[in-house]
Amino acid sequence: MAYLLGVVAFVAALVLSVTLHEAGHLVAAKRFGMKATQFFVGFGPTLWSRRHGETEYGVKAILLGGFVRIVGYTTLEKLDEADRPRAFYLQPARRRAVVIVAGVAANLLLAFVLLVALATVVGVRQAGTATTVVERVSACVPERLGGRCAPGRPPSPARAAGLRSGDRIVSFAGRPVGGWQELRAAIRAAPAGRAVPVVAERDGTRRAFQVRLAEVDGEPFLGVTARVVGVRYDRLGPGEAVVFALKGIAVTVAQMGRALAALPAALPELFSPQRGQSAGGQIGSVVGAGQISGEIFASGGSWRDAAGPYLALVASINVFLGALNVLPLLPLDGGHLAVLGYERLRARIARARGRSDPGPVDITRLLPVTYLAVVLLVGLGVLLIVADLLNPLRLSP
Repeated sequence: MAYLLGVVAFVAALVLSVTLHEAGHLVAAKRFGMKATQFFVGFGPTLWSRRHGETEYGVKAILLGGFVRIVGYTTLEKLDEADRPRAFYLQPARRRAVVIVAGVAANLLLAFVLLVALATVVGVRQAGTATTVVERVSACVPERLGGRCAPGRPPSPARAAGLRSGDRIVSFAGRPVGGWQELRAAIRAAPAGRAVPVVAERDGTRRAFQVRLAEVDGEPFLGVTARVVGVRYDRLGPGEAVVFALKGIAVTVAQMGRALAALPAALPELFSPQRGQSAGGQIGSVVGAGQISGEIFASGGSWRDAAGPYLALVASINVFLGALNVLPLLPLDGGHLAVLGYERLRARIARARGRSDPGPVDITRLLPVTYLAVVLLVGLGVLLIVADLLNPLRLSP
């Protein structure tokens, strides 16, 4: 139930994010007197709609986007003479630019508000210290690191040897270990498939175990997670929260840029166990983000342990929506902005040569590029959805 609640919470946040993006376009258009006839969340068959003034508001069946229909958004649209003075493409360039970027601005503003709320209400998580006390013993040897236990998988070496939650490992393969990093180093140095001695303290008594390590993703695998102590959440003041939010958005944009640049090379790894080991392989779809949200809610812990990662996830989705839409490709907002910039540059050159404004760009010449961009975006989206269903990314333990 907690996992399902997390998925539902993500879907609600996604719908809200799309609604605010389209609302940014709508509010800006109405502010400048342009005519908007429709405002819908989703695509496909209409589930509900209601007309208020000259605009029809509604919800459609497929909640994977939304749209605002502004009269005369492109030169391909036929205009009634009565609507001509309010058509988008006949408005001053600055007003059109504001309408185009208003959706992106709405997403970035929501991301900013969410990160400020995270810093001031939930608090910024300060990592504690990992100890050699066992927090959890894995039930099985997974097919890949971070994977779940599939039917028929063998028990983990730790479980087979009899280690339990609460045991404090004091030596591994004859090497005393005083901290988690020392224990990890000892595990990595031990050969997989060979029995090694382990000494652990349980209820004040030291006990000896024989552990035969497995191998997962080419590394020795024991099957325990460390108990972390000293974790705390520090709430920031308003000024610090603003800086935290701005830095968070900047870091997210930079990470997304690196991931997108690495995506082409990572495409063959989307269905391999090494998917999450490269920046490009960590890009997911809305399905993958919903899975992560479900894992956040199902991971247990305090309300802060769920609220913090959830707010950060929703903020990153809004940053992604904003960053994606500024790409200079039609039909994205950045493509329309690029066309507008080209129109103004062409008009300025014409004026310098003593000629009249050549007017709007012939959008039909850009249709082949637009169709190609749509095919690539939809194809990539479908590929990522399939990868998330067959080879999902997992939260780091």
